[in-house]
Amino acid sequence: MSHEKREVTVTIDGREVTAIEGEMLHDAARKGDVEIPVFCYEPKLGAPVGACRMCLVEIEGIPKLQTSCSTPVRDGMVVHTRTDQVKKAQNAVVEFLLVNHPLDCPVCDKGGECPLQDITQGWGPGKSRVIDEKRHFEKPIELSPLVAIDRERCILCYRCVRFSQEVSEDAQLQLLERGDRTYVGTFDDRPYVSPFHGNITDLCPVGALTNYTYRFRARPWDIEQAGSVCTLCPSQCNVSFTVRDEKVKRVLARENPGVDDGWICDRGRYGFEMFAAAERVTEPRTKGGTKVSYEDAIARAAAGLAARDGKVAAIVGDASNEEGFLVQGIVRGALHSPHLDSRPAAGPGIDAILDLARPELQATVTDIDDADVILVLGTDPLQSSPILDLRIRKAIRRSGARLAVATERPTALDGGAEAIARYAPGQASYFIGALTAAVASGAENVATPLAESLRDAGKIVIVWGERLGASATNELLGLARALDVDGPKTGLSDGFSAHQQVGLLEVPEVANARGLREAGVLPDAGPGLAALAVNGYGTEAIREALIDRSLDGLILVGVDPLRDFADTSRWEEAINAASFVVCFSTFATATAAKADVLFPLETHAEKDGTVTHPDGRLQRVRPAAGRPGDIRPGWQTLANLSLALGHDTGVTSQPTAFAALTAAVPFYASITESNIGGRGIRWQETESGASVPDAGIASADARSRRVSGESTPASGTSTAAPGAATDSPDTQRDSASAEAVAAPGAPELTLGTYRDLWAGPITELNPPLKFLKPSQRLELSPEDAERLELAPGDPVRVSQGDKSIDATVTVHERIPAGVCFLAEGIAGANANALLNGHQVNVQIEKRSEVPA
Repeated sequence: MSHEKREVTVTIDGREVTAIEGEMLHDAARKGDVEIPVFCYEPKLGAPVGACRMCLVEIEGIPKLQTSCSTPVRDGMVVHTRTDQVKKAQNAVVEFLLVNHPLDCPVCDKGGECPLQDITQGWGPGKSRVIDEKRHFEKPIELSPLVAIDRERCILCYRCVRFSQEVSEDAQLQLLERGDRTYVGTFDDRPYVSPFHGNITDLCPVGALTNYTYRFRARPWDIEQAGSVCTLCPSQCNVSFTVRDEKVKRVLARENPGVDDGWICDRGRYGFEMFAAAERVTEPRTKGGTKVSYEDAIARAAAGLAARDGKVAAIVGDASNEEGFLVQGIVRGALHSPHLDSRPAAGPGIDAILDLARPELQATVTDIDDADVILVLGTDPLQSSPILDLRIRKAIRRSGARLAVATERPTALDGGAEAIARYAPGQASYFIGALTAAVASGAENVATPLAESLRDAGKIVIVWGERLGASATNELLGLARALDVDGPKTGLSDGFSAHQQVGLLEVPEVANARGLREAGVLPDAGPGLAALAVNGYGTEAIREALIDRSLDGLILVGVDPLRDFADTSRWEEAINAASFVVCFSTFATATAAKADVLFPLETHAEKDGTVTHPDGRLQRVRPAAGRPGDIRPGWQTLANLSLALGHDTGVTSQPTAFAALTAAVPFYASITESNIGGRGIRWQETESGASVPDAGIASADARSRRVSGESTPASGTSTAAPGAATDSPDTQRDSASAEAVAAPGAPELTLGTYRDLWAGPITELNPPLKFLKPSQRLELSPEDAERLELAPGDPVRVSQGDKSIDATVTVHERIPAGVCFLAEGIAGANANALLNGHQVNVQIEKRSEVPA
């Protein structure tokens, strides 16, 4: 959908500037280092509106002044920005803006970093002729529990309203009244609550919109800005931490077009206050909460793990690439065990992972912008990777992209989709197979409407969720082949050949999932996705092996199985069965309480390391704030633990940890910290990017390196501990789901689960976000609600065998009959307690009282 545009030359204040035909004059002037003042103009918001009139310029051949923000350049255009006529107009605009603007800069949070102050000094008249009373509003008003609005300061630039209407598309903010009584507000003064609404405080060019979390906390001369990356979700948005006295006081968006388009969600913006929560682990501890020194903790951990040499497993979640690399080195090199994983459930085997890692199969975030069709498969970006939700909306709104959605549960993007399909929980593999058949042969089946959307498209981006499961991932590769992804090309962003081109963009379960896999935190692949002589157990097989005592030790890094993994009771049994547990955790969780040795973890505001975006972009997480208590860098603790176990990694600093990582991962080999820079770099676009092992060769190499006659665990989802079920959980879920959907009149419903954006410590440990803390809700179709005689708001008990949780009924017309949904990670009512990989049918019983 991209079209080449020719370059043109314009003259601005006597300077010749080269611009792209159709580019706005204001943007061209910036290229020529000519500053034109603006208030309303913001390219991220879409088409300019020319509302503030601050950017008026004189163009030869046009008698009246023109707004540079909305005037496209043309070849040979001659522009003047400093004539008397322009200065007079600019002075008038500033004077009119100040007619009703209060002169309260000394007490305004925007003071010192305010565009209105700067423009008044640079382009204003320097004096005021107004002696009349200014207009007054009640101030400040709570626009939302997080944002205050001071309407006296508002200059009606429209930025916040345009964001609400055209970017987040929640349509809550609007301009009310008319003329000089106009003000920004919401219908009936309802609170403005949206997952992205904090962005309006960045957009506001005056002090009209401010964050309650930052009001009166600091002045611009008291603070420092530190750029880093948010790792609270897989979006990995670029952020800037406002730091005072080594503490984070504010989080701002740091624009990176290849990642976030300059936006961040409210989870990343307001989540920083949990860094100082009372539940924060700030020093090493032993079981029972006894505080110990690092040296003592490392000695205890090393002794306990060494005594279980060969019988220790590790599961890694919230960690940098370097930390993941060091963990796999400890497990494989120091403890002689192959058992480790970085996925909360069974995932695809190494062959599928290698196929998915092929550079020609990858879509980038920016590929979404000019896709013909976007297929969202098995994920709701708003819940799992919020910034992708905005990116997809942008592609539909600005580029005319068509959207197709195929998920278990309704998504926030359904309203803009031209084709929507629902499949039962656990039936993703069957559905993708049907879609492949419909695309390849024109077969008529449940996926035909989606196939029609895909079949005639030129450029297709498939945004898929890791929650699809292992067998569905294999089917996804078949779909890519059916859509002719293997044709000649050098990358999606480089244009098309005559046939369709498809790129895949994964939405993983944890923020740095791709980086951990590529660092070697997999049961069947080492660093660089290299084949292993001996494969180990995956996450679920580790659980079963702990229960039957074939494994005896456990290392947990940045994971909380008792909250985040399916089958809570089984995980509790497994952790209790382990005779020695070492845990690295940011907060004191139920899992951390069971650790024999507990080490504190840094937050992303304190960490120094790299992470890998789902599209392969390595980004640098830089320390911005001081570490509270006695928290030491994760790489340092792991390197010292490895050394205490007799395995010297040679890592003595963050640069040496990164060097060890790039030396072990062939396709990272040409990447340096300097070329990562502030925007990151995709390894597929580097000299070493072609060094990904071939799937077939890797498997053959692994087979040839295995000891003859040695029994090794199978790779991928079939990896099973002794005594564990041999069928994959995905297969077992499929059969259970098929039975449930086939008999919708039965008293049981098929259970599907999802992870709510606000579930977990982000709201429980953050005072400003506690109002968003979700309660457990059972989502039902209208047909099932009527059949079960349930109404919205009814209290119910959802049971599966001897396990049950309490919830409140919510009825959704877009949920198909025969299925129901619960949220994972809800404190006190966690849907993970009902999942076991074998049976996903639940019974629903109405209760007499509302759950607490």
